[in-house]
Amino acid sequence: MAIDLYYTPGSAPCRAVLLFAAALNINVNHNLVDLRAGEQLKPDFLKLNPQHTVPTIVDDGFSLWESRAIGRYLVNQYGGDSELYPKDPKARAVVDQRLDFDLGSLYPKFAQYFYPQIFGGQPANEEHLKQLKGSLDFLNTFLEGSKYAAGEGLTLADLSLVATVSTIDTAGISIAEYPNVVRWYELVKKTAPNYEEANGKGLKMFKLMIDNLKLKTEL
Repeated sequence: MAIDLYYTPGSAPCRAVLLFAAALNINVNHNLVDLRAGEQLKPDFLKLNPQHTVPTIVDDGFSLWESRAIGRYLVNQYGGDSELYPKDPKARAVVDQRLDFDLGSLYPKFAQYFYPQIFGGQPANEEHLKQLKGSLDFLNTFLEGSKYAAGEGLTLADLSLVATVSTIDTAGISIAEYPNVVRWYELVKKTAPNYEEANGKGLKMFKLMIDNLKLKTEL
């Protein structure tokens, strides 16, 4: 039985869940949620997720939201001996730290800088850009001498972080000054299972949305 995924393709956290599912070879039923139309506020969805956020999954009646929690659940429930979320406590702790860094620093710093511009028509805030660059610099440091984000193998951390970094890149924010990030990004694009289907397609939709919003702002 496939897991129901409620998502919007342009969302980095939603694409992270698609990457998790692809890496674990889990089938999902795709249920699009139109946030701009308020579909996340409908009573049926609120029963699944009172915080009315995407991504949300439903697995045999069990509902869960927050992409990184979903990733951990999928590995624990269906991953077997998968190294996506290592069982060794220290190795797992590094993966958790990187996931929390994405949740608490990198993605919020991007959202704080970029979304007011694209959705609110506000001018770029240079202090917010500085903070985003600071988070990218931390990621660059984490990757020093490390093949992947949490060691020598692909983990949930890479799949979550690549959803964010690819969004930053697609938004037109250069990552060129972070050579470890650039090297890692190219590696994950090549080695994450079904990367183009799970992440690339949604990125194209995100880019189209950005272009359309910019066009409206410029009119």
